[in-house]
Amino acid sequence: MPFRSPAQAGAISIRLRQTTAWEMDSHLRGKPELVYRSVQMKRIAFPLALLASLSACGMKPLYSNGTQGAVSTTLGDVAVAPIQGRAGWLVKNALDDKLDAIGNGDQRFRLQVVLDDKITGFGLLANDQVTRERRTLRARYQLVDIASGETVLDATAASDAGIDIVSSEYATIAAENRALENLSLEIADQIVTRLSLFAREVSAAQ
Repeated sequence: MPFRSPAQAGAISIRLRQTTAWEMDSHLRGKPELVYRSVQMKRIAFPLALLASLSACGMKPLYSNGTQGAVSTTLGDVAVAPIQGRAGWLVKNALDDKLDAIGNGDQRFRLQVVLDDKITGFGLLANDQVTRERRTLRARYQLVDIASGETVLDATAASDAGIDIVSSEYATIAAENRALENLSLEIADQIVTRLSLFAREVSAAQ
């Protein structure tokens, strides 16, 4: 097997991920019914996965009583306000996918999210060339009661990812974009989980 430097290996890894994504897109292109099914399966997967994991470890599941439970009812009442920037667009889409899966058409709450997206270079060589980056995505979000205007939940979420700098600028940019997509999904997961805990706490206090 030929020797490859870390930079070459990183570039090959990125190309493989891009090829896989392109092949999947090509498979779905021109088949709207498959695209629809794919999106629907993603929307349903999050609540079911969380329910299964909690049940397996003996904890009381957040989504007990199904769509009629307190958590599902509250999450279904949340409308996500527009979020600025590309990261905001990605996070909002991820939140909409998760919340719309159990939505009931009502909008009792508005979720407001402010993001801070930063890329920091490190791993400097002798010539001050950056060899690695870290992309960090932080969110401050507030759940607002639409009727009263009261903020009922104010919390934060954060996630980060390392990125290798390779000789190809295109490959580096692609890696940065992929990192942002993954971080956006992670932030959305954290927010929905926190909203679920909030809904359960409110239900227990009543």
